[in-house]
Amino acid sequence: MNYKEKSLAAHKEWRGKIEIKPRVSVETREDLSIAYTPGVSEACLAIKDDVNKSFELTRRWNTVPVITDGTAVLGLGDIGPEAGLPVMEGKSVLFKTFGDIDSYPLCIRSKDVDEIINTIKLFAGSWGGINLEDISSPRCFEIETRLKEELDIPVFHDDQHGTAIVTLAALINALKIVDKKIEDIKIVINGAGAAGISICKFLLNYGAKHVLICDRAGIICRDDASLNKAQKEISLLTNEDQLHGLLKDAMVGADVFIGVSGPNCVSKEMIASMNEKSIVFPLANPVPEIDPSSAKEAGAYIIGTGSSEYANQINNVLVFPGLFRGAIDANARTINTEMMVAASEGIASCVSEEELNRDYILPYPYDRRAHVSVARSVKEAAIRTGVIKK
Repeated sequence: MNYKEKSLAAHKEWRGKIEIKPRVSVETREDLSIAYTPGVSEACLAIKDDVNKSFELTRRWNTVPVITDGTAVLGLGDIGPEAGLPVMEGKSVLFKTFGDIDSYPLCIRSKDVDEIINTIKLFAGSWGGINLEDISSPRCFEIETRLKEELDIPVFHDDQHGTAIVTLAALINALKIVDKKIEDIKIVINGAGAAGISICKFLLNYGAKHVLICDRAGIICRDDASLNKAQKEISLLTNEDQLHGLLKDAMVGADVFIGVSGPNCVSKEMIASMNEKSIVFPLANPVPEIDPSSAKEAGAYIIGTGSSEYANQINNVLVFPGLFRGAIDANARTINTEMMVAASEGIASCVSEEELNRDYILPYPYDRRAHVSVARSVKEAAIRTGVIKK
């Protein structure tokens, strides 16, 4: 099936994937007087006296916009905010379908960090949380960090953390199959942008000890003057032996490869140079770093991609609906690392020991058990770590 042609035709027919529908009836004078004027003034005055009542008396509590500047949309790059709108609408559909969260796109015509942050802050009183999407690196790091510091609602950059959470979930279950421990294995990450750096930090936090991260120039080293701020910071946490070289050099003797880079940059020879029972996650979309069939021919033991065309789809749709559902239900003011780890473990736990095999390490994105599990695990972690509003 040609999904691209079929999708374009469907988009022309749909003319938008989301719409707004009222939750109340205004069929009578009494209906109108209660939902709107004059009765609505009482709710306004209550919020005036206590702004937190906006979470009780409006839909704010269950509303999460998907915000982008259109600079890193899927594998398409900087295509502009309007061109990113179909993706943001799609994310909003997933929020509602799997998390019962009301969501809508907010596409900002600016690439200026301060302007984007200020724009979001000015509208923040309308939302219960904020999902940042498809904002290019390294600006995305500063935007998320500052918003988390300056707002008291959950802020989450899905390209960074959603990908990291689902990747860890896949790795947790893959390591069970190959009988290896995360602290013992050598991990190679290709791609030193938002997703790669976030995955790296997240795996290190979970116990990984031996990680190499690569960009187009090869293995990231501390003495490289060309690194940006985020890459410089991650260089201090990785590559303990300060190896120099290209991706092919990093892959020798690796147990795990994670690709969040570009198409066809990994050869069969690179896969063959890895350790036995290697785990290979080429996640680039729409074309992975290596075709899964080629990786398997070269000796990869477990393979997961970002595509629904192959087994073991590693897709962050398993993450963000349940993550925000749990954070909102806990009345959390932020999303911390403990909540994200809980999400990973919640996803992984949905595959039982009896079900777990080389071609089934994660639940399917449409498996509602996973979203319920993530929401429950995240809510518990938020309460346990004390990030809920009093």
